[in-house]
Amino acid sequence: MNNLFEARIWESLPDHFWSVVAFVLGAMTGSFLNVCIHRMPRNASVIRPPSSCPHCRERIPWRHNVPLVSFCLLRGRCARCAHPISLRYPGIEALTALAFLSCWLVHRDLVPAGSMALLLSLLIVATFIDMEHFIIPDRITLGGMVLGLSLSLLFPGLHDAEDRTSSFLRWFGGAATGAGLVYLIIRVGKLCFGWRREQFGEDVPVVFGENSLFLPDEEIPYGDIFYRRTDQVVLQARKVELIGECIPNAEVRLSQDRLRIGQREHAPEEVAWMEATTDRILMSREVMGLGDVKFMGAIGAFLGWQAVLFSLMISSLVGSLIGVLLIVSGRQDWSSRIPYGPYISLAAAIWIFLPGAVREQWNENVDLFLRLVAPGIFGGS
Repeated sequence: MNNLFEARIWESLPDHFWSVVAFVLGAMTGSFLNVCIHRMPRNASVIRPPSSCPHCRERIPWRHNVPLVSFCLLRGRCARCAHPISLRYPGIEALTALAFLSCWLVHRDLVPAGSMALLLSLLIVATFIDMEHFIIPDRITLGGMVLGLSLSLLFPGLHDAEDRTSSFLRWFGGAATGAGLVYLIIRVGKLCFGWRREQFGEDVPVVFGENSLFLPDEEIPYGDIFYRRTDQVVLQARKVELIGECIPNAEVRLSQDRLRIGQREHAPEEVAWMEATTDRILMSREVMGLGDVKFMGAIGAFLGWQAVLFSLMISSLVGSLIGVLLIVSGRQDWSSRIPYGPYISLAAAIWIFLPGAVREQWNENVDLFLRLVAPGIFGGS
């Protein structure tokens, strides 16, 4: 009787009431996402300490932390020190609010709308962190896979499955396809585009610091170069300066566990500083990072393997177009690193809001293509 009464109350509320609820809940979630974007790359807790002004470090009281409203009332400045508040904060709150509202308007059901809103929240955090720091934290990627698994087991219908076993298999297929395909792309890309060549035109100093390589106009962390044990930095130096020593005309080869200068070998940790004068340098590089592998696995865990194929295709097209436009406009060069996470996020968001008929047609076309190219696997003729 109570359940029937509660259901009638639910149905009696006007539809626009739930739209407002979705928007407000999204804005509140966006405020939390701002905290995640700021703290996760710094390996800080997203729970404690409470929010504070990044300029004066003063704790922000609740009345100055109301999503969207407080920014307008404070005219975009800290109440204590009057330092400008980045537009990113209300922007993410508004973006998340619109994302939640859109999920509700599309699905009109709590479970699918809430699940897709949760995924969009992960996409937003990953996008802004990757744009600023060129990383996607494991708390987003691996956490997204775990969340996808939990939702698959709790609500098998999210994967169009009738039972938990089928839902689990579809979760696994989506996660494995997403992570596996991107990892394959990384391996193939390493073979085809695995080296970065810099030609300086004249002899310039290249400094090997403790944690980074310093080119004339760029600092490159070693973590961005040495992904595998075979990765190297190679150059022919007119002279190599170490602490208390100068070596003329020597080839320099640096890998994870070995530094070779001419005929001499050192353990890299034994050389805290080195400067080589050269006119060119050759460095290993990655097409994509392992964060993208895990990120696509998380998307597959939520959306399934067909969505993974769609997201890879759309993200590649968008990323290529934007990359070329940036290069033509002079904002990037051909060897510059461009984060790929935002393009994956955009493609996954497009899939979420595609009309059901379009998604079904895509799935049918993918199934047909796979049956044609792999008839032995699918039993076709």
